[in-house]
Amino acid sequence: MDTNRPRLQLSRRRILMGAAFAAIPGALLPDAPAGALAAVDYPAAEWQPAVSSNYTASNRPAGYTIDRVIIHITQETYNDTLAIFRNPDKKVSAHYVVRSADGHVAQCVREANVAWHAGNWDYNTRSVGIEHEGWVDQPAYLTDALYEQSAKLTAAVCAHYGIPRDRQHIIGHYEVPGSDHTDPGPLWDWVRYIRLVNFA
Repeated sequence: MDTNRPRLQLSRRRILMGAAFAAIPGALLPDAPAGALAAVDYPAAEWQPAVSSNYTASNRPAGYTIDRVIIHITQETYNDTLAIFRNPDKKVSAHYVVRSADGHVAQCVREANVAWHAGNWDYNTRSVGIEHEGWVDQPAYLTDALYEQSAKLTAAVCAHYGIPRDRQHIIGHYEVPGSDHTDPGPLWDWVRYIRLVNFA
């Protein structure tokens, strides 16, 4: 413990300045930087917001029923995926991104809003999209941590919205009608994943 530091003196002026700052409405303060503490739907997630032009503001589940989770593979790194979601020219987003190395979860779009991840408007409105860092043909990205943390996230989403924890309601991007995507790909272990979701 450093006992040589000067003691903090709280003057009447400092106290009044602090009280005045505390009274400022949040809307008048500058936006918090990405990654700052913010309200997230999944408590273990870090807030890494997508740009608002890459999703549709909504009031789900009042506006649209949420009845499924769609599993994706990013075909990018974790950091590049977050950058894509922040780029207004890309017109894409997902609610969550799970990092391969440690299973860290970033939330990019609030669940009440419609993320643009499925390539099918009906499926976008009724789902929560979860991206996973990696490539469909590189099994090294499918780590134990990624599966375990993603399964906990999916289990929490299912519990919150009353979604059955089965393959009819937890689907791959390739199963979305009209999709030309193949993710999460043939290396994704659905049996393991659904088992983890059910035991989370």
